[in-house]
Amino acid sequence: MTPGAKGIDTVLFDLDGTLTDPFVGITRSIQYALEKLGTPVPAAEELGWCIGPPLWESFAVLLGQDGETHDDKALLDRAVALYRERYTSVGLYENELIAGIAPLVEALTGAGLTLYVATSKPHAYAGKIVEHFGLMPQFRKVYGSELDGTRSAKAELIAHLIEQEARDAASCVMIGDRKHDLIGAHANDMRAIGVTWGYGGYEELAAEHPALIARLPDEIRAWLSV
Repeated sequence: MTPGAKGIDTVLFDLDGTLTDPFVGITRSIQYALEKLGTPVPAAEELGWCIGPPLWESFAVLLGQDGETHDDKALLDRAVALYRERYTSVGLYENELIAGIAPLVEALTGAGLTLYVATSKPHAYAGKIVEHFGLMPQFRKVYGSELDGTRSAKAELIAHLIEQEARDAASCVMIGDRKHDLIGAHANDMRAIGVTWGYGGYEELAAEHPALIARLPDEIRAWLSV
């Protein structure tokens, strides 16, 4: 494959907050888990920061646990299990496709770029969401974590994707709405693009010095000269 603009031939997309807006499904499922555990339940508007990081990290903050002891880890595992109790049956589809994403991914694949999804969400769920929104034909493969949290860290996930797909990191770009996406890309010597329509915000993204901070999907298309 001949690299396109800026030597890029491969584009990795985060899922939550980048391709789709999962606010309702994720926040309601977190509230469900906390209620089942008998702990205080924040308003949905106070849980936006939970979209993006691995679930265990978010629940560690919400429950005031560090996950270091056996009891702490058991509580976090229980919280994640309760979250998934609702999320897998209801929350998965309480989700909306970001405006402009469908034309963007169609334009990128039409220009010969290879697209992947790289998300901290378990791939078993991520694939269903990508398929639900009719995006699967545009993506070579969906990469996500395992259900036990393995490869939920973005740096580890991206490294795994590069190895499995035999990609050159210098010819790839990672697109995401949180600092975790940008940090993970840079840890693998990969360029990154931050998007402001998700849950990180401009300042969080700018602190990681991405190649571009996009406010609209069309800005990504322009940056790649597609």
